[in-house]
Amino acid sequence: MAVKTILEEMNESVARAFVAAGYPEAQASVQLSNRPDLCEYQCNGAMAVAKKAGKRPLEVAEAVAAELKKESLFSEVGAVPPGFINLRVSPDALATAVRALREQPQCGAVRDENRKIVVDYGGANVAKPLHVGHLRSAIIGEALKRMGAFFGNEMIGDVHLGDWGLQMGLIIEELRRRKPELPYFDESHTGDYPEEAPFTISELEEIYPTASKRSKEDEAFAEAAHLATVKLQSGDPGFTALWKHILRISKADLKKNYDALAVSFELWKGESDAQPFIPALLEDLEKRGIARSSEGALVVDIAEPGDKKELPPCIVRKSDGAALYATSDLATLIDREATLSPDCYIYIADKRQELHYTQFFRVARKAGIVPPEHELIYIGFGTMNGKDGKPFKTREGGVMRLETLIREIREAVSTRIAENPEISPEEAEKTSKTVALAALKYADLSNQASKDYVFDLERFASFEGNTGPYILYTAVRIKSILKKYANQGGAAITAADLRPAESESEKALFLDLARYPEVLRAAWKELAPHRICQYLYELSNHFNSFYHAVRILQEPDEEKKRAYLALIQTAEIVITYCLGVLGMEVPERM
Repeated sequence: MAVKTILEEMNESVARAFVAAGYPEAQASVQLSNRPDLCEYQCNGAMAVAKKAGKRPLEVAEAVAAELKKESLFSEVGAVPPGFINLRVSPDALATAVRALREQPQCGAVRDENRKIVVDYGGANVAKPLHVGHLRSAIIGEALKRMGAFFGNEMIGDVHLGDWGLQMGLIIEELRRRKPELPYFDESHTGDYPEEAPFTISELEEIYPTASKRSKEDEAFAEAAHLATVKLQSGDPGFTALWKHILRISKADLKKNYDALAVSFELWKGESDAQPFIPALLEDLEKRGIARSSEGALVVDIAEPGDKKELPPCIVRKSDGAALYATSDLATLIDREATLSPDCYIYIADKRQELHYTQFFRVARKAGIVPPEHELIYIGFGTMNGKDGKPFKTREGGVMRLETLIREIREAVSTRIAENPEISPEEAEKTSKTVALAALKYADLSNQASKDYVFDLERFASFEGNTGPYILYTAVRIKSILKKYANQGGAAITAADLRPAESESEKALFLDLARYPEVLRAAWKELAPHRICQYLYELSNHFNSFYHAVRILQEPDEEKKRAYLALIQTAEIVITYCLGVLGMEVPERM
């Protein structure tokens, strides 16, 4: 059974106080104070109550405060103009609350949800290397998937590959130009095709941009590529065999790169999987009058009363008969509803695609593809920019490959890790990977998803400031202190060792730990990983303030020393949980 958090206890206490003061209709809630110099928590419910009761807010606040002073939960209660109730928590009550949370699974962050949620956060194209433009979707999506699972949901991540369309025809036609003797282009070929692909991933990644460039300069080649696309989509056996080679080699390379980011997917489906559903979808939309003809194209009107701006119809079939992204996404929904029937869908993509998702969601609702009780959520993310404020590029001005970015950030942290003489070269390499990944992920997740941010390699790799390495270093420092105590023969530290705070720095740490379950719950409810990052930074700062104010292992009073150790151990556990839901790990040493 879940224990109450300190905030839940305060809310109950305040509700009782309003009733005792003669205001049973009060809708009062306690909030964390934004003025910690004045109080720790605050309640402004007296204002609304006073208006209904025809009294001065301060009069109501003073009456409620008088009742709250009778509660052992608070060490200080005050009513201040115009009608705020300022609260400080009793150190005894705080220690009891943190001790109770510490004894709960996941430190009181209860796994009490049971929804099935699909997270669409890949979107990579086959035959193309991952680049920095794929970073935010992967990192944010993985964090949200882990956050949902943390609370007990079945989370299904789908990479949703771009594996269909003209890019396939371009690759096939460029390959035919280079190697016309291959059996895939022989109309008279019978029997099986070779098991080995006629190209490596490196060759494949060079073929596509070459073909794309050639199609812009050579009209005949562009037409041939278009015909090759049609032929593939019509089921030509040779082209289908080639396509499967492209898919297999691309997926293996993509998986390697996603693994380097500690990002994984439960489903490796692509646009090609949706194609069988498109003909029936278009026929149904037309038959039911949901779609209409417009200049030869098939469109669905999506404008609704109350729209603040004009929204154009969603094109589901072009005048030349071709389907579009919206068509493919709708067909994918049909597939997902039939095979998964999830309670919720979360799509993560560049915020510049907002119109696409508005159109696609509205058509899905209008056509009844998704029932009303199944949520459709779109999270649009901002751009990762260089110091010049423009989308991040290489020094040469090209789009940086993701593996290059990861390598550069590893190099940036490895020098610092190598300074520790206790770490072997093998451990240093492993630790550098862990720290670099935290630097990269934290740099992204600490920003609100919708905001653009500047990628500053030097700052993100720093062990000081609001960075991933700083958070990891805090957890590693705690591990080191606990290890030293154990090596000195100290008995195992448990929650029972926690004692009420005796100093402001100690209490600040207690207050952070007490609100941990609510922080994680709110971050998940808002789909806002940056909230967890904010909390991690505050918690790390408060630990370091406490660490510098108190000589933990030099404390002569053994009971007090163990209380200190229990407090920082709880902080380390909470930091590890928070980093885990964001897709980061804590190394043993740094």
